[in-house]
Amino acid sequence: MPSRRHFLLQSAAMSAGVVSLSSCVTKADPPQPSASAKPAEATPNGFKKAVKIGMVGVPGSLEDKFRVLKELGYDGVELNAPDGPSPDAVKAAIDATGLPVHGVVDSKHWNLTLSDPDPEVRAQGLAALTAALQASKDYGGTSVLLVPGKVKEGVSYDECWQRSIAEIRKALPLAEKLQIQILLENVWNDFLTDPQETARFIDELDSEMVGAYFDVGNTVRYSPPHEWIPILGKRIKKLDIKDFAKSPGPGFGAPLLEGDVDWPKVMDELQKVGYVGWGTAEISGGDRERLAVIADQMNKIFAS
Repeated sequence: MPSRRHFLLQSAAMSAGVVSLSSCVTKADPPQPSASAKPAEATPNGFKKAVKIGMVGVPGSLEDKFRVLKELGYDGVELNAPDGPSPDAVKAAIDATGLPVHGVVDSKHWNLTLSDPDPEVRAQGLAALTAALQASKDYGGTSVLLVPGKVKEGVSYDECWQRSIAEIRKALPLAEKLQIQILLENVWNDFLTDPQETARFIDELDSEMVGAYFDVGNTVRYSPPHEWIPILGKRIKKLDIKDFAKSPGPGFGAPLLEGDVDWPKVMDELQKVGYVGWGTAEISGGDRERLAVIADQMNKIFAS
């Protein structure tokens, strides 16, 4: 029996292939609107769709980028911090367009890891995290996406655990004061590569300000994403939306709905744990037309 994902893809292909016959008319048909000119559709089932700001390949100011996203039906956007735009510029763009910033990505967490053997590097990483927390608050967001550390030569799994836990704990008083969550993303860092370990790490921090920023596509390398969701449960606070096609596929180059993620199963498991909230695309972006396609794909995912 065809899967629900196959049905979604088949329906999309059929819709794209419908053409009108014009051989019997005496004048040219009016030009058809492009995908981005169609009325924006609301995000289904109470979810909120967003993109990372780096995906927005629209020329112009921050306000211009926000306006295009709003017109395409996006519910928000995620910025980078520290070193992001000024709070005044962000506030002006929000006020002009009505598009909120729901959070920020810690832009320093890969280079200044909280697990680094050098205490000075860890201190710089902590300073970046606290600056990101403040920026998210200033932008009107609710979270900071954080990669907590990386296992590598000179950094064992246990060392990564102990060091990153210690540094995150130092940031918790500020997170609690600002009411900005520190959300840990599952990535290819050889750390927290299964849901049980991720849940244990979050629970050890024992704070309402710490949770999971669950990246759906990143889990495929290790195990199916729908198997993570019942274990992480209420710890999931936000989602990164991407697909992934295992070898010999294109990896993260797989378009949404065309990789190895079983989106209907993912959405079913999210419903079981009661998750409804932000889902932010983290894929190749582009111009208005490309962003319109992504919005449509995300709507299909949230409706599946």
